[in-house]
Amino acid sequence: MTQVLDQARKITIPTKQEEEKMKTLSDFLLKLVKDEVTKHSEVVSVELGGSYAKGTWLRGQMDLDIFVKMKKETDEKTFEEIGKKIGFSSMKKFKPYVRYSEHPYVEAEVKGVRVNVVPSYDVEHGNWKSAADRSSFHTRFILETFDQTKKNEVRLLKKFLKGMDIYGAEIAKEGFGGYVAEVLVHHYGSFANVLEAAANFTSGQIIGNPTKKFETDLILIDPIDSNRNLGTAISTQNIGRFMLSARAFLKKPSLVFFTGTKLIPNAKNLKNIIIVKFNYKWRSPDIIWGQAKRGATALSGQLELAGFQILRKSVITDEKSEAAMLFLLRSPVIEKFMVKNGPQIYRRSDSDNFIAANSKNMLTWIDNDGKILSMKEREFYDAKKFLQFLLKKNLSKSGIPSGISLDIKRGFKVIDGSQVTSKSIKKALAELTSTDGLVFSSHK
Repeated sequence: MTQVLDQARKITIPTKQEEEKMKTLSDFLLKLVKDEVTKHSEVVSVELGGSYAKGTWLRGQMDLDIFVKMKKETDEKTFEEIGKKIGFSSMKKFKPYVRYSEHPYVEAEVKGVRVNVVPSYDVEHGNWKSAADRSSFHTRFILETFDQTKKNEVRLLKKFLKGMDIYGAEIAKEGFGGYVAEVLVHHYGSFANVLEAAANFTSGQIIGNPTKKFETDLILIDPIDSNRNLGTAISTQNIGRFMLSARAFLKKPSLVFFTGTKLIPNAKNLKNIIIVKFNYKWRSPDIIWGQAKRGATALSGQLELAGFQILRKSVITDEKSEAAMLFLLRSPVIEKFMVKNGPQIYRRSDSDNFIAANSKNMLTWIDNDGKILSMKEREFYDAKKFLQFLLKKNLSKSGIPSGISLDIKRGFKVIDGSQVTSKSIKKALAELTSTDGLVFSSHK
């Protein structure tokens, strides 16, 4: 393992050139924000946060978080307005746009570096008014408790999580965020120790000292706030991938766990894929991802009610104008006829009601257990045709969020896996139809 980790450090720890670039760029961008801040008396200070400020950022992955701290008396509406105004004004040369967490913040890309200008309140420890208020305390905590060795252990863990495609706390990924990686290393001491622990996680695993009860698959307590569970944002699937990846790496360490592998769609499963594809008017990535995920859940429920069995579902968006909801079905075409189970013949009232409700069915009979059964022809037995009808004729009852209903009204396509041409949808298709050989390793 030592040799593999030495190799991983070479592709994980930033070069001197990258460090110099980030220092120059952070000074420049910090000044742009500070110049704008002078126009607003509500602002107390401006400071760097995130992985760069903590010294846990990855080689080739340069992000910069700039926090605008406002007086705690500032009302929420003013807080959001000033936050956006400062963000847009300071980043105006770099095509800024709004993203959303608990509150809106401004993001831009400057010389290949993603920059976030985030409003927060200047509060005392524990008196949080917004989620972003903890960030400066997180930075201080890491700087006070981590030496350079530990920071590099965090980098190894982040790179591993990226390689396994489970890195990122945003709604698009529902994975392990940067601060989660830092807290795991803080708790277990090293990258290897984190993997040893993850390989043996139990259901409802508790890491840290909670002061209240949480009900999530992984309970990871924020060291600076015992009431906050960092595991809430991590999906069950990603926790599972982390556990299996840890076990596989410990059995047979390899650099490929840090670099990742490219999945290829399994042709055998493509015939069972149904995709609802649509274009949307641009909005914050966090919003469209959330809407698409809720839409996929709604359509999955409708398909199940219609008799189709959903094995897996996924969503994808290019974060510009295209989105899709993908479903892997046991079969996209089911039996033309369905049998409805009725009551026992001894339950007179229920029997009468069942017979009346199914009087027009093609066949009704009593089985050997004394139950009344009735066979009818399904209205839809082809999943593609069902979704086309539902979205075209019955959209209001589909459960699709209102946020994307208008987009779907403007037009959509229902296609199968073999008809995909979009690069982003192909990637989602590969993840949905293929077995990840690294995660599901059979090494003993």
